[in-house]
Formats: sequence, C-alpha cells, structure tokens
Amino acid sequence: MDFLRPTTWAEALAVKADQPEAVPIQGGTDVMVEINFDVRRPVALLDLNRVAELREWGPADGYCRVGAGVPYTTVVEELGGPLPGLAQASRTVGSPQIRNRGSVGGNLGAASPAGDSHPPLLAAGALVEVESRDRGVRLIPADEFYVGVKRSALEPDELIRAVRVKPATGPQYFSKVGTRNAMVIAVCSFAIALHPDERRVGTGIGSAAPTPRRALDAEKLLAAELDWDAPLDPGLLARFGELCAAAAAPIDDVRGTAGYRVHAIGVLARRTLGWAWNDHLGRRAA
Repeated sequence: MDFLRPTTWAEALAVKADQPEAVPIQGGTDVMVEINFDVRRPVALLDLNRVAELREWGPADGYCRVGAGVPYTTVVEELGGPLPGLAQASRTVGSPQIRNRGSVGGNLGAASPAGDSHPPLLAAGALVEVESRDRGVRLIPADEFYVGVKRSALEPDELIRAVRVKPATGPQYFSKVGTRNAMVIAVCSFAIALHPDERRVGTGIGSAAPTPRRALDAEKLLAAELDWDAPLDPGLLARFGELCAAAAAPIDDVRGTAGYRVHAIGVLARRTLGWAWNDHLGRRAA
C-alpha cells in the first residue's frame, strides 16, 4: 500500500488525478477502522493532514465555509452561532479524541447513512464544494450528494474541499437514538432547520434509509399549512411526524429493527419541531 503525503491542495489534486484509486484520509476515523478490520485494502492512501487549506473556515459569499479538514471540535467550539444544527450533531460524534480528529469532510467522504453530520447539512441546504485538477470546482447540493450506501456523487479524480452552509436565520435542532449517550453509531437521527425568512422548514433523516435523505412531503406540508405567528397546532405536528416516518426506508440490523426506526423517526421529528418552534416563538417575543 502506497502512502502519499501532499503538502498543498494543488499537490493533492494532482495526486488524485494521477491515482484516482487513492483513498483520501484526514482524521482516519472511518478509513482506518475499515483497514484494521480488513473491510477494504486500498492500493494507496492519500494523507491530507498536511494540507493547511483544508483546516480553514469562515464567511464566504454569504455562506459559512467549513474546510474539509476542520475537526468536529472546532465546529462545536467556534461555529455554534452560524451553524447550530451542525454543532449539535458534532457534539454527539464519538469521544473527545474522535471529535479532535474527525471532520465533516471525512463524514461526507465516507457517505455512511449513519453519519451524524448529514441530517443537519440536508436540513440547512448545504453545498458540498468538490474539486478536480482538470475540471475545477463544482458545488453539489447536499440532497444530491448521496447516491447509495456509502456512495457519493464524487468523481474518481475529485476531492472534497469544503462544505458551504448559509448561516442560520432560525432555530436548528438535531437528535438521535443510540444504545448509549456517547461513542455510538446512531440507530436513527433527525435534524430540523427553520428558515423564517423563506417560511420554510428543512429536514434531514439519518440511519433510516440507504442514504441520508430529506422528508420532502413533510416539508411541503409545513410550507402549506404552518402559521409562523401562532403556536404549533398539535394535529399538524402529528401529521408532520407521520410524514417524516413515512419518508424513512430502514432495514433490520444489529442496532435496531426497521419498525423501531420508523417509529423513532416520527418521535424525533415531532420533538425537534416542537423544540425549534418554541425557540422561534421565544425569539419573536423577546
């Protein structure tokens, strides 16, 4: 197995173009586990830890741009204001050691349906910034990025450079079910983002389908019937939960049954919308 260590982004893109089979590695929290358990044996590893550009974050063209190498710890400590949903999800990732090494970019690269960062990125309408040496930069909407179980829309010569997320204009919440509170892969998860300026609610479902996905019918329901100036109607809340549950397509596995996951998504959807709505009304009253 070759171990390739570029020091600049341009070098990384050149290596990936010349050796598209090389597997990128940043924190190694997913890739090294698969290698250690002999799930995969890549011909080459492309170590991106020395590429400083990937650890940059800040405002860019109306977005909050988070480099692919920015660790979860930084998201929690520095980005809770503009990206509250992503920061909440980042707090639930593994242990402190994993949060110090793992990154949102790595989570996207793995494209696991159980990745904690995916639901808040979907709910917030994130864009994934990818680049190749020969074709340049393209922006992939989060809801077009996941194309199958652990498969993404990345081309063989592309690398993830950053994720772009509009700073929150309303409350955002993330919740997940696991067999314990820490260092656990989600049985299922759900994120919600209120966009009051657009009179729109975004959703994200994790670990309850072959890919992370939005609950589109549930979003349409709220767009049509939600009164942004009034308390949340209990009947509307119940229908929202039902539509979110219907959007899931889980399997039975060692972490939970399909039936339990469907039920739990409905519960998480109602809870997160309730939390977000109380927050929204509280801000209006303040």
